[in-house]
Amino acid sequence: MVKDLKDLKVAIVHDFLVTLGGAEKVTLALSQIFPQAPIYTLLYNPSLGKDLPGKKIIVSNLQHLYRWFKLPSKFLLPLMPQAIESFDFSNYDVVISSNNSFAGGILTTPETLHLSYCHSPTRYLWDATHTYVEDQSLPALVRNYVYKMLHRLRIWDRLAAGRVDKYIANSRYVKNRIQKYYRKSAKVIYPPVDTDKIKPKDTHSEYFLIISRLVSYKKIDLAIRACNMLKLPLVIIGDGPERQRLEKIAGPKVEFMGWQNDKNKIEYLKNCRALIFPGEEDFGIVPVEAMAAGKAVIAFNKGGVKESVINGKTGVFFNQQAISSLVTAIKEFIDQEDSFKPSQIAKTASKFGFDRFKEEIIHEVSKHNK
Repeated sequence: MVKDLKDLKVAIVHDFLVTLGGAEKVTLALSQIFPQAPIYTLLYNPSLGKDLPGKKIIVSNLQHLYRWFKLPSKFLLPLMPQAIESFDFSNYDVVISSNNSFAGGILTTPETLHLSYCHSPTRYLWDATHTYVEDQSLPALVRNYVYKMLHRLRIWDRLAAGRVDKYIANSRYVKNRIQKYYRKSAKVIYPPVDTDKIKPKDTHSEYFLIISRLVSYKKIDLAIRACNMLKLPLVIIGDGPERQRLEKIAGPKVEFMGWQNDKNKIEYLKNCRALIFPGEEDFGIVPVEAMAAGKAVIAFNKGGVKESVINGKTGVFFNQQAISSLVTAIKEFIDQEDSFKPSQIAKTASKFGFDRFKEEIIHEVSKHNK
């Protein structure tokens, strides 16, 4: 029997609600579309409650280890498959997982539709396994154990992918990754960006901007060294385990602002000269936010950013994650700066707004409810 959308019992699943990043903002958007849906998650930081007013959050049995024993999430990895499978969704018509690690591995009945909005097949289980392990700087014995653990998780992840009824990818780039690692097709629906809340500004200050978690794969060090070399001011918004190392290599014109709320972040975007985006991302919400503010993006020419930034019109690409390549791109931007029109850049960003996302998600749910 086909149910009206408003009568559907919907649940949302998210891997970890511990910080507010791009994937979490997608979950917030899904929660706006389905306001009565509870959110299931493996780990939850109650400080995010202000962003989820009135929402029912259901946590796994790992929560007490995370909150009371202060165990970092990476030490809980072997326990996560069992924890995500312990959630019972038998009373729901539709479950939407916002997934980049474990949320896609839930168990559902044949009568329950499982749509997985996939931010990316888990990188540390697939293409980034060796980089992930080497970055931990572990003793040989421990390193061997971690490789074996990831091997077991990779087998589970591949089997869990078979439980998903329909994959939704956040970019064509991720669609291709889903096909490669899971051998499943996916519909592309770009993430929602609050483009309506960001108005373009024609003027700018002299600083270049980075907004990012400070972790190694984001390649923030490239931007710091390039701006050091060119003696250009760089403002960095964000925090993370790499901050201390990055501060040591930063020149006098590099400023670390730490975490900033959305209001402050938007002001920095509106007033920057350009956004620098040196990492490889599956989509990249921040570049779209920068374009909504009318600012060009200087980005590494790989990943989902190629689907939002137009080289020479809304930004400049560099082809190698090397200081010399980024320096060349920054110089190219400066030489062509007058050709980047804020109103035209903002217009390009407008197609990634919330209303479009809502319409496409509802269409997918309706299509599979017939």
